[in-house]
Amino acid sequence: MSHDLKSHLAELMRAALRSVAPAEAVSEIHIERPKQATHGDFSCNLAMQLARSLKRNPRQLAQLLLAELPSSPFLSRAEIAGAGFINFHVPPAAKLEVVRDVLEQADDFGRATAGGQKKVLVEFVSANPTGPLHVGHGRGAAYGGSLCTLLAFAGWDVTSEYYVNDAGRQMDILALSTWLRYLQLAGSDAAQLAFPSNAYQGSYVREMASQLQAAHGDRYLQPTASVFAGVPAMPDVERTDAEAKQQREAHLDALIANAKQLLGGGWQYVHEHVLSEQLADCRSDLEESGVHFDVWFSEQSLFAAGLVERCVEQLQTAGHLYLQNGARWFRSTTFGDEKDRVVQRENGQYTYFASDIAYHLNKYERGFQRVINVWGADHHGYIPRVKGALGALGLDPARLDVALVQFAVLYRGGRKAQMSTRSGDFVTLRTLRDEVGNDACRFFYVLRKSDQHLDFDLDLAKSQSNENPVYYIQYAHARVCSLLALWAGQPEALAAADLARLDSVHELALAARLGEFPEVVEAAASDLAPHLIAFYLKELAADFHSYYNAERMLVDDPALKDARMALAAAVRQVIRNAMAILGVSCPESM
Repeated sequence: MSHDLKSHLAELMRAALRSVAPAEAVSEIHIERPKQATHGDFSCNLAMQLARSLKRNPRQLAQLLLAELPSSPFLSRAEIAGAGFINFHVPPAAKLEVVRDVLEQADDFGRATAGGQKKVLVEFVSANPTGPLHVGHGRGAAYGGSLCTLLAFAGWDVTSEYYVNDAGRQMDILALSTWLRYLQLAGSDAAQLAFPSNAYQGSYVREMASQLQAAHGDRYLQPTASVFAGVPAMPDVERTDAEAKQQREAHLDALIANAKQLLGGGWQYVHEHVLSEQLADCRSDLEESGVHFDVWFSEQSLFAAGLVERCVEQLQTAGHLYLQNGARWFRSTTFGDEKDRVVQRENGQYTYFASDIAYHLNKYERGFQRVINVWGADHHGYIPRVKGALGALGLDPARLDVALVQFAVLYRGGRKAQMSTRSGDFVTLRTLRDEVGNDACRFFYVLRKSDQHLDFDLDLAKSQSNENPVYYIQYAHARVCSLLALWAGQPEALAAADLARLDSVHELALAARLGEFPEVVEAAASDLAPHLIAFYLKELAADFHSYYNAERMLVDDPALKDARMALAAAVRQVIRNAMAILGVSCPESM
């Protein structure tokens, strides 16, 4: 009903505008909700918007518009405020009609058609499958999962996708790490040598090495001398300077090269073993978090299909590449990037950026009208070069949106937890979920705008108090369930309830809040901002708890009781609809 009220008021204003200034009748008319309830139910800034073009004082123009405003049963009065705002007051009956709308539409209340069923691809998480997902990844997962549900609720045809980085150096490091642990388990002389400090350290690496040994025994054993032949020495672990870091990475690369040569076809097996193990773990972890992907897209498939090569050649033909020191560079500075980027190294290998361009070309070629990437905030500088590459390929960069997500920082007992996959010192998403429950995980992750810093307070998430927003909202839902069970009436009585009996300040405020939900959905979908749903839920729960504490619900008067139960049932329905968008459950008792 709120949407109908807004569009109705907009039409009333348009009728007034036709009388006052016919030439401006096509102007866009914005009807908003004032921040303060004393300023009315809705507000319009049309007089201020057109004052300059019509060469009139905004308040005078507002008076002219007000004089021509048609009467309506959905408008009790309109008045001029401030510099020229027109504030509208809606009669209680019109506000309360939303209760009937909610009960009739049920799970569909709040659904929008803004997306027009256009195809949109949302790619998110896409963490290298080199270890368990940690609490930092969890925020991107919760945000992306909620965004997909939100966009679908707003009328988009959504496909969710995880991009598997299975062709890069990090997977080689994980395969090497597992193989070295395997050598140690088998009692090889390698056990006497230091495990590289920049290899993957977690216990999950030892577990994969044990699996390798259990399945194949000594099949992949190699003498230590061969493994470390020609490998540059590892610098002192105490050294943290740039040169030492470079030497450590060179040490690792030399070990990888030796492993590939010594194992031959066995290297591919080890590589595929660690990839499948970590990918399966990642997949089940996300499923347990309520985050589902329609597509798991392999980076290797881009090379297998020749798309990376085709992409680079297309850029070459279009004149966007140049040769320097044997490498091919993309002129990304032409498209607003801070420097040009290598797409093919002097040894002929394509860079990660080259495969990323090919991946985005593939997204467009699959026919998506809109492409959304959810990236970590540290990838901010990557946006202009990817958009530039799309432009260079003759594609429309405006079809690509990038939502940035800051990593969440977990605090346990007031102390910050570390999160590094290579060092093995991190708190897994699974551990967090086990401690606080999936509902708290999903909700707390979307409590702030995605590109804002987020401190995840573990103690608060576990608490059963009004300060814990998840508990507070779920408790509102459970309260309604309890009330309706005690009432023990039939659904028909709710649908037929005399809503005119609802006339208290709390009841009208609750009805107004319910009416905001479709607007919040549209705004959240438009801004790629699921946190707006979380904010709304907190406000709706607060309004309901205030109402519950101020009024007796199960009164003796049957008509009033049915009307209050209808309002409570509508609150429950909207809580369910909004929580479903965020992937959070609604228990019926607590």
